[in-house]
Amino acid sequence: MFTLASPANIIISTLVFFITARYLRYYLEQQGLPKGLTRGTLIFSLAFLMSWASGELVDWLQGKPAVQQSAGDLSQRLKPVDQLQPAITE
Repeated sequence: MFTLASPANIIISTLVFFITARYLRYYLEQQGLPKGLTRGTLIFSLAFLMSWASGELVDWLQGKPAVQQSAGDLSQRLKPVDQLQPAITE
């Protein structure tokens, strides 16, 4: 089931995203990699991964387990939907 992120998770992961993006932008500029779509995509992707990992770390440190779903969960959730559909009669 979808759960909302904790305020600490949102704050930490946002800070990590911007710090990582700035550092990578500076680092790639020093390496001489020209600005462009590839460089921007690389910076965004790596900053996103670092941000996501830091958010997961915050959740883990707070003791929140990862949400796992099984096939049985989906069938249980679809039962009320099946009950709402009218029966087709001819």
